[in-house]
Amino acid sequence: MLFDQTDFQALPDGELCRRAACGEPRAEEELVSRYGRLVRVCARPLFLAGGDSEDLIQEGMLGLLSAIRSYDAGRPASFRTYAEICIRSRLATAVRAAQRDKHLPLNHSVSFETPLFDGTSAYLFSSEESPEDVIIGREALQERLDALRDQLSDFESEILSYYLGGLSCVEIARRVGRPPKSVDNAVQRIRRKMAQLPNSGVSSES
Repeated sequence: MLFDQTDFQALPDGELCRRAACGEPRAEEELVSRYGRLVRVCARPLFLAGGDSEDLIQEGMLGLLSAIRSYDAGRPASFRTYAEICIRSRLATAVRAAQRDKHLPLNHSVSFETPLFDGTSAYLFSSEESPEDVIIGREALQERLDALRDQLSDFESEILSYYLGGLSCVEIARRVGRPPKSVDNAVQRIRRKMAQLPNSGVSSES
């Protein structure tokens, strides 16, 4: 039985995952559309810290696709919770593989954002990290974020909030009433200022 786009938009995550597993491409497309912003939220702090934006987004999307294809609706965690775990795990693996011996601080990077877990206390730790390490790392990165905000103009600070919230440059431009190019330039300035923070350990590539 075929469903139109409106029907798919109304379906819950679990049902969409079930249909995607049965080979319904529009169900998978709807989930990718629904959670694309979550991928950006997970990837963007790593980009600001020195990663490559597009590569990280692609890795995050692969994590999302893995979640869609392996989610078990019979488990207690919601799909959003499971998807975030898969996305962050994929990003962490990609960062460690790509940046090992190149940008050492990224090998243990933790997102500035608090995980969006909503039904479980599960969290993923690498074999090199303990829960205490992750907490300390998150606190250190939050301090860096606070220090970064002190270096930003009012406009850049506004852009940073929207950017870390997963909005595209076009969406941010509409919010602030500026051209997308101005938003992109602001993001690049923010990256340079991040790289110049004391003990950042990351040189600017912009």
